[in-house]
Amino acid sequence: MATIASELNKQKITVTIPVALLNRLDDRISKRQRSNFIAEAIAERLALEEQVAALEETAGLWADKDHPELADGEAIDRWVSTMRQNWTLSVEGSSDHGNTTD
Repeated sequence: MATIASELNKQKITVTIPVALLNRLDDRISKRQRSNFIAEAIAERLALEEQVAALEETAGLWADKDHPELADGEAIDRWVSTMRQNWTLSVEGSSDHGNTTD
């Protein structure tokens, strides 16, 4: 049923692209798959554009002086190791469901 719902949420549009680009598309993608391919390509490009916009919006928010635990490679390694250890302890602790053994 998901296919039916997605078919209902589509709209046909007209776009103009260079002939050489269309030829490349036709060489690789069947005409029956053209719309899906183009939609996926647009979605991928928009995701990249949105990531760039997010990076530009947050540029300058990070200050090295506020994060001495990440000052160099060794510090980062220690921080990652601590985070992994805490995560492992947390996961192991949650598996016993409150049961304690002596």
